[in-house]
Amino acid sequence: MTVLPDGLSLADEFPDVTRDEWHRLVEGVLRKTGASDATGVHAEEALATEVEDGITVRPLYTSEDAPQDPGHPGYPGFAPYLRGARAAGSAVSGWDVRQRHAHPDAGTTNRAVLADLENGAGSVWLAVGEGGVAVDALPEALAGVYLDLAPVVLDAGPDFEAAGRALLRLYADRQVPPHAALGNLGADPLGLVARTGRDADLPAHLAAAADLAVTCYRDHRGVRALTVDALPYHEAGGGVAQELGCSLAAGVAYLRALTGAGMTVEAACAELEFRYAATADQFTTTAKLRAARRLWARVAEACGASTGSAETAQRQHAVTSPVMMTRRDPWVNMLRTTVASLAAGVGGADAVTVLPFDSAIGLPDDFARRIARPALHDPAGGVGAGPGERPGRWLLVRRIADRGDLPRRVGLVPGDRAGRGTGRRPRLRAGARPAGRHLGAPLARPRQPQGADHRRERVPQPGRAAGPARGRARAVRRRAAAGAPRRGVRGAPRPLRRAAGRPGRPAPGVPGRAGTPRPCTPPAP
Repeated sequence: MTVLPDGLSLADEFPDVTRDEWHRLVEGVLRKTGASDATGVHAEEALATEVEDGITVRPLYTSEDAPQDPGHPGYPGFAPYLRGARAAGSAVSGWDVRQRHAHPDAGTTNRAVLADLENGAGSVWLAVGEGGVAVDALPEALAGVYLDLAPVVLDAGPDFEAAGRALLRLYADRQVPPHAALGNLGADPLGLVARTGRDADLPAHLAAAADLAVTCYRDHRGVRALTVDALPYHEAGGGVAQELGCSLAAGVAYLRALTGAGMTVEAACAELEFRYAATADQFTTTAKLRAARRLWARVAEACGASTGSAETAQRQHAVTSPVMMTRRDPWVNMLRTTVASLAAGVGGADAVTVLPFDSAIGLPDDFARRIARPALHDPAGGVGAGPGERPGRWLLVRRIADRGDLPRRVGLVPGDRAGRGTGRRPRLRAGARPAGRHLGAPLARPRQPQGADHRRERVPQPGRAAGPARGRARAVRRRAAAGAPRRGVRGAPRPLRRAAGRPGRPAPGVPGRAGTPRPCTPPAP
């Protein structure tokens, strides 16, 4: 990287360019295309692009588009934490490389966890319960892990209370100081309702999650109790604004549950971690993460939190999108996850999980996990002006937060998507989803074709040669086996021609295999 001397600015050598001059240049280009109204602001509007959820991406952004509110400068470490909650940003220690493990065998999981931590990973995202190791096997899966150095994040689904209590007991059994324990218990009752549609146990789950939050804030300040997971809405086909709106509305619901259990607003915010999807759309992902932090700062302020409190800053966990992963030719997923992880790091995510490139096929192998451990550095100061005009569609957030009881809020997502009628075509390739309450599995996951063997999808199969080429190869091998001379140098005798006849039949008068050269025998006297 080239460092300029002090006092030297390359921009001083060029004249200042105003927006009006840029408008005139754009007008000249648009007139050549036959545009009727291409003057001034209309020329800029003609080049604007409207993406999903009604967000408009303009062709040019300058310092004039930045917020002019002096009370919200957007510096790192200052509210509204547009560029991160730490003043040093990610320049000191980078972001947390969080590797996911979902193997049901505790021994296999333990070996994979230790290998990841010894080769660049900073924390562990562990599936426990139905989709991972058993709750009682948690000590075996984390054997040899320094729990005061490597945070452990649980994903236990409906078993979050038992898994969370087991992890807290493991801290005590290994004599980890309460102030040194790190991790997240992963309680997410609303996310569980969004994935499964079962809301009968929602009040009991909210009470259990609030109890865990009170315990963590009192005894283990470095351990968070709840996760606001926006992946179910993303996997169900929701856009960027819907992902932001649903996650913030779920966060507001958790704040109400935690404050109802006796916690302050600042303490309740400190127990939440938000999980967002990072896609291969680099600038949209970066802008989404920064807009989410600004919106959450606005939510905390509206809920009565003290301005500038570091506890109210949104902690983010970015995961490369499972929807964009392909099962056919999965090696191209390496390129997609590389762009997505860069966007997550530039966007200021505190932790980044890169899914292995073969995660859509099944459990990843050692090579896929090794490739998924990224080593990137944040090169940018911040991108967030794109959705700044309509940051996360605040009206959508208010509408979701104010609509009825909690399960009905979850059901608002597919209904709003179906009513809007501007969904992306790739979302509908796997079949239309009814406007119901249950979000369920990812919508864009491709179907398994009939007769396909998933075991063959991981290793590429060599292409088979065409029929005539294979026939010529067999003929060459037969001539070589018969000892026929081959033309290798000039002057060498030409091999005898194959006798005329139907393919697959022996040559006339010559016993043996088809295609064998006719021997040269002298005529009988």
